[in-house]
Amino acid sequence: MSAEQRTAPTVGPVSDQRPGRFLEDFEVGAVYRHPLGRTISEADNTWFTLLTMNTHQSHFNAHYSEGTPFGKVLVNSGFTIALVLGQTVSDISQNAVANLEMTDVKMTHPVFVGDTLYAESICTAVRGSTSRPEVGIVSTYTRALNQDGVVCLSFRRSVMVNRRASASAGSAFPTAVAGALSLDSIGGQR
Repeated sequence: MSAEQRTAPTVGPVSDQRPGRFLEDFEVGAVYRHPLGRTISEADNTWFTLLTMNTHQSHFNAHYSEGTPFGKVLVNSGFTIALVLGQTVSDISQNAVANLEMTDVKMTHPVFVGDTLYAESICTAVRGSTSRPEVGIVSTYTRALNQDGVVCLSFRRSVMVNRRASASAGSAFPTAVAGALSLDSIGGQR
C-alpha cells in the first residue's frame, strides 16, 4: 500500500436522515399502505390482556371461550387498537410531537389468535398550527384488514407533526465518546 493510500481520508458520508414524514410531506387524499403486517400470537394476546388487568376470560380462557358466540379466544380489542396504531407510526407519526385525538373507533370484525393484520390510512386534513409555527396538525382515517381482506378496525386520528425545519425534529443520536466511525477507527477495509 502506498503512502497516499494510507493517508487518504477514509471517512465516508454519514446517513443521518430521519425516517417518516414531516408536515410538508402530507397531502390530503394520499393513501399510505403501512409496510408491515403482523400475525397475532397467543402470547401477544394473553400478555397484553393480563398486563392491562383485563379479567374477561374470553381473552385468555380457551375452555370458557368455547361457550361464547365466537367459539374461541378473542383477541383483546385494546391490543388490536394498539397494534394497528403502531403499524401507522412509520408513515403518520414518526415525527409527531403528540397524538391529539382518536375518534370514531369501530371494531367491525372479530380478531383471533393467528390472524395477520395490515393497516392503511388516508390523509383527511393538513394544516399549520396557529399557536406553534414549528408544527402542524395531520388528520387521518385508518383501517385494519385481516389476511382475508376483511376490515376489522377503523378509526380517525389527529396528530401534531413537526415541520422539517423544526428544532425538535433533530436527531437524538449521541456523539460517540470514542470518536467518529470511520474505516480507520475499525482497522480499515476487509
